[in-house]
Formats: sequence, C-alpha cells, structure tokens
Amino acid sequence: METNELNQENFKEIVLGGGCFWCIEAVFEDVKGVENIINGYSGGKIKNPSYREVSNSKTNHAEVCKIIYDEEKINLNIILEIFFLSHDPTTLNRQGNDIGRHYRSIILYNNKEEKQIIKDYIKDINSNLFSNNIVTETKQFEAFYKAEDYHQDYYKYNKEQPYCKIVITPKITKARRQLSKYY
Repeated sequence: METNELNQENFKEIVLGGGCFWCIEAVFEDVKGVENIINGYSGGKIKNPSYREVSNSKTNHAEVCKIIYDEEKINLNIILEIFFLSHDPTTLNRQGNDIGRHYRSIILYNNKEEKQIIKDYIKDINSNLFSNNIVTETKQFEAFYKAEDYHQDYYKYNKEQPYCKIVITPKITKARRQLSKYY
C-alpha cells in the first residue's frame, strides 16, 4: 500500500484538446507512463456542460482529455511531443472535418513551471516544424467536467465504427510508427 501511495505522488495531470477527444484519448491510451485518460470539457465558463451544449458551441468549452501520467516514467515534453504529432495545431477551431470552437487545439496548464515548459516547446516547434503557424491556445486550468460515460474509452470499444476506422486509426498508426519508443 505504501508503494502505491508513493507512486501516486509522482502522478501529474495535464488537460489537452486537439479536436475530438476520442482521438486524443486513443493516441495516448497505450503510452508508457500514462496512467489514465478521462474525456471531458474545459476552457469555457459554463459549469457541468453536456455534450449537446458543448457541440452546439454554447459553452466555449473544448473537448479535452485529462491525461494522468507518472512523471518518473514520462515527462511533459514527451506528452507535448505526442500531442503535437497527433493533431494539426495550425488549424483554428477544427481538426479535419470536425469543425467548431469546441474542436480547437488547447493546452490547460496547472502552474508557472508547466506554462514555461509549454511556451518553450511551442516556440521551438513553431519555428522549426510549423513555420510559425501554431494556433494552439494555452491558458491556466480552471475546471474540468467529465464527459458522459459513453464518451469514455470510445475507441477501445468502437474500433469498427466508420469514424474510428477513417479518422482515429490512422492517427494511432502514425503516432506508433513515429514515436514507437513511447509505446
């Protein structure tokens, strides 16, 4: 029991949004050091929003994933590397055919240290990989609202659904091919 409590002291959380939360969740699902992923909503002002309210752009929330990770096994820079590979951070309020502010690229940091790590990481890849076109919103984390149960582990239980086959599976394949050392 003490070991488990000790290990949990190393757990950190970061909230990321990069389009549909099913995609981000699926990409991070088998990453070494990622302990849990919870799909939800964040970045807006409405408390306890529903999927319908968020997807109808009534809340200013984004679809996000709360990534819970063990910092002894993985660090924030690796989380960011996977995140930026798994979506297009240069498109405003959309990912592919998923269009709307709730699909924006967003990172919600917890403290000044995380803010600086994220700022430095984005500055580096923005100039070296993305020709200064990154539009990812970064802001202080305020609140997270867990999405409805049917949104949790969606890809895991629905791999044969057309959206999963056409959109999510290629993202997972790309991530595992380019970043295999993290899986």
